[in-house]
Amino acid sequence: IAPLVRKTPLVSSPALAKLSGSEITLKLENLQETGSFKPRGAANKILSLNPEVRERGIITVSSGNHGRAVAYVAHRLGLRALVFLADNVPANKLNAIQKLGAEVIVQGKTYEEASEEAYRLMAKEGLEMIHPYNDPAVIAGQGTIGLELLDEFPALDTVIVPLSGGGLLGGIAFALKSADPGIHVVGVSMERGPAMVESLRAGRVVEIVEEPTLADALAGNIHPCDYTFPLVQKTTDETVLVSEEEIASAMNFALEEHHLVVEGGGAVALAALISGKVKHLGKHVAVVVSGGNVDMSVLLKVAREHPSGR
Repeated sequence: IAPLVRKTPLVSSPALAKLSGSEITLKLENLQETGSFKPRGAANKILSLNPEVRERGIITVSSGNHGRAVAYVAHRLGLRALVFLADNVPANKLNAIQKLGAEVIVQGKTYEEASEEAYRLMAKEGLEMIHPYNDPAVIAGQGTIGLELLDEFPALDTVIVPLSGGGLLGGIAFALKSADPGIHVVGVSMERGPAMVESLRAGRVVEIVEEPTLADALAGNIHPCDYTFPLVQKTTDETVLVSEEEIASAMNFALEEHHLVVEGGGAVALAALISGKVKHLGKHVAVVVSGGNVDMSVLLKVAREHPSGR
């Protein structure tokens, strides 16, 4: 995937080190191609397909970032791509997907409703589904973040990762724990509709009600997750839920302290650290900043209402 994906920076955070008492580094996937970690998994899956399958076209359903990644990879490879979105997708993410030349279909009020229509069209037209998280090739692609962390931060003993469908956390944790099972993995979701965290607590996949949240990239139920759920169960040592206030504060912290534009879903790991909610914090900590595709009006509102970033 190297020709299509950046090796993103790993930067130290003196402000977070002072706050936490640990060495803190930020893995800046918000600086990835398309503004989130998603091209890693999308590229790995699409490049793994038989050329004849690729040429028929690819299809996906997304809350925004994955759709943009699929559109980007398809554009680079000259493939037809259809992206299904629910009508609650942020306008900036929809516009970005359209600019990459994908066929965008806005269908349904929720991710689940959009997904139903996407699978119906997939079957009708014989297209290949590029799932946002529940696919071994997608999970492996996201896991390259873990490989980069091992290469650049060998002292790592704790990683804090946003958690939704589990492709990101599962891939990173699999890579890290294959090298050192003692690395502590923390998954972070928002309090409003944390599907994977509620499922982990129940010991089975459960349905949640979608709620409006700054972390829109993490929203939605997690069906199917026959790959990611058992992987996350096996590799996650701790889960944390953060409030909307804590997410907003983390977004502004990134802006003020590091001059970084971070979306709500990309800021939840930061929020968990800043709020002191991580129970078992090691001495050498990596925080995955997973995306920066935030609407500017939202970011400006956050900056006005949370001027201290604390």
